[in-house]
Amino acid sequence: MTESHPLLGMLLHAADGRFPPADGGVTVLPPLPGGLECSVAFTGHAVVATALPASEVRSQGPDGYGASLAPDFLRYLAGRDGWIDSIDATLVARGTPGPPRLPARHGADDHPRVRHAQALRTEVRVHGDERGLVTLARGLAGRHEISIELDDPDSEAAGLGRALLSDALTLVPAGEPVFAAVAPGNARSLRAFLAAGFRALGSEVIIRPDRPVSG
Repeated sequence: MTESHPLLGMLLHAADGRFPPADGGVTVLPPLPGGLECSVAFTGHAVVATALPASEVRSQGPDGYGASLAPDFLRYLAGRDGWIDSIDATLVARGTPGPPRLPARHGADDHPRVRHAQALRTEVRVHGDERGLVTLARGLAGRHEISIELDDPDSEAAGLGRALLSDALTLVPAGEPVFAAVAPGNARSLRAFLAAGFRALGSEVIIRPDRPVSG
């Protein structure tokens, strides 16, 4: 069995309300699998997963008050030609009991939401119905992740996004944490996740650096 990344434990603890100390500090961890790295911000504390030496990372001046997500610091982590994803809000909810309320959705491999999930995550599953699709996967540090895409974006005004998410949570074992990364500017999506019972934990950005992958 592959040993879990230490960031996973920190995320699961946060899901239970046990956050890192709000001391302004930065915890530097090893890189993520698959050549990915990240910067995650909790209240007053940051976590950076990277192959770069911790002393070098700290010399760049990140802190737990926002500097760990500053553009210059993220570009330093990524290197000149590295890829930096958007900064997302980190949300969490838990699986709900009862029979699964969404069928598998086949033939969606070319959907942009599915392609994005397959590029960054493993064990991707796709479900959905006439409202839209849901992806469930193993994502950042091996956590369970969920994302949705409505077939008609304007239908969120009718609450379909919240309803789709509520049904999707029946696909997750009851009580098990499931995480979502939502762009803060996507207000409709963010409202849908919060209305479906997701809670904010912090923020995050995934990086694919322009450096040789160790190992």
